[in-house]
Amino acid sequence: MKAAQEDEYLEFVAERARALYRSAYVLAAGDTHLAEDLVQEVLSRVYLHWNRVARADSPAAYAQTVLVRTFLSLRRRRSTGERPLGTLPDSATSGPDAALRLTLLDALGQLPPRDRAVLLLRYWEDRSIEETSQMLRLSSSAVRSQGTRALGRLRALLGDSLSDLVPH
Repeated sequence: MKAAQEDEYLEFVAERARALYRSAYVLAAGDTHLAEDLVQEVLSRVYLHWNRVARADSPAAYAQTVLVRTFLSLRRRRSTGERPLGTLPDSATSGPDAALRLTLLDALGQLPPRDRAVLLLRYWEDRSIEETSQMLRLSSSAVRSQGTRALGRLRALLGDSLSDLVPH
């Protein structure tokens, strides 16, 4: 890679790494180690194909697509759904906002990976149905129906627990 291209790539990483990590964190349902691994994998894939990525209409959208597809691929390959849990580290924040976030991440972690991906892209990233369908290689109607079902499952998992956590 030429020095100018490498500088472009490093600038891209500086601009997009935090956003990619936030998305990966949601996809990984709060598993920071998996989120970091996903971002590292995405950035290495983008680096390998930077000539093509830099010419794309939106390198950020390209990287986001790679992130979602990498996550789904990883979830399909995983032989077990078990996640090791230790004690939770002390949180820098406390109060209803932190409890709400943990409750939502726990509920997201109970959803299937594709449901999480649809919810992330449609509601967290505020992507259109068409963008989401392209990123996940699904039809628009499949994105709509899967999104509706995923929201229903999330509501069922959360039940009335959110009403205690949301500030009035």
